[in-house]
Amino acid sequence: MAQRVTDLILSALATVVAFGLSWPFWRHFEYWAESRFAWRAYFVVGFVLAFYVFYVFLRAIHTLFRHDALAHAASAASESARMDEGSAP
Repeated sequence: MAQRVTDLILSALATVVAFGLSWPFWRHFEYWAESRFAWRAYFVVGFVLAFYVFYVFLRAIHTLFRHDALAHAASAASESARMDEGSAP
């Protein structure tokens, strides 16, 4: 549960940073749509999609690390079993 909350917080922070970087003010308002509603919809949909992508990315990274840990544990167990068989008379 704590890992999920941490992932949600990290996703929210990354999304806010990405949102800030995409704000037209930083580009001197070089291009604004005719409709303010279009920009608001663009930012809301973009914010939701960015949050989802960051969250799924973090969950995938956790899964990869878990699988890697399992592979290392299995490798260590097989190595230990092989060493035990080799030292038995």
